[in-house]
Amino acid sequence: MNSNLLFDFIVNRENNTINIQREFDAPRDLVWDAFTKPEIIDQWWAPKPFTSRTKYMDFKVGGRRFYAMVSPEGQEHWGIQEYTSISPKTNFKMLNAFADKDENPVLPGSDWDLNFSQQSGITTVFVSIYNESLERMEKMIEMGFKEGFTMALKNLDVYFEVGK
Repeated sequence: MNSNLLFDFIVNRENNTINIQREFDAPRDLVWDAFTKPEIIDQWWAPKPFTSRTKYMDFKVGGRRFYAMVSPEGQEHWGIQEYTSISPKTNFKMLNAFADKDENPVLPGSDWDLNFSQQSGITTVFVSIYNESLERMEKMIEMGFKEGFTMALKNLDVYFEVGK
């Protein structure tokens, strides 16, 4: 596994944005699939010991993914991702929000903008996460977003490594 891959996590409190830049030792097509196909997303999205379980996903503009992060004890923490823009293999945007089991958002969501590029076999994913308020972003940080997302991205590294 390539341990020299870029990983930047920058919190910008002035504009309520978290910017993440992460390199993967995998081709862009495979990285794109890992973010857009539920059978792959569920293998890495949740930080261990949680697992991800997609109830349904319709990856198209206006489509949604409704999923749960499931604890080892079976407790479900639901989320909704609603896709607002898709440029195949290069960019997609979504609204990401926590929800109850009936798909009702329980907190205001955040707007995610994901960009994919490749150079010399290394794919870079740049994620910009905008929150409508500093309070919402601080809540996200307090809930351990950085640690959890970092762990999930490491799961993705393992997925790519196993697939080689």
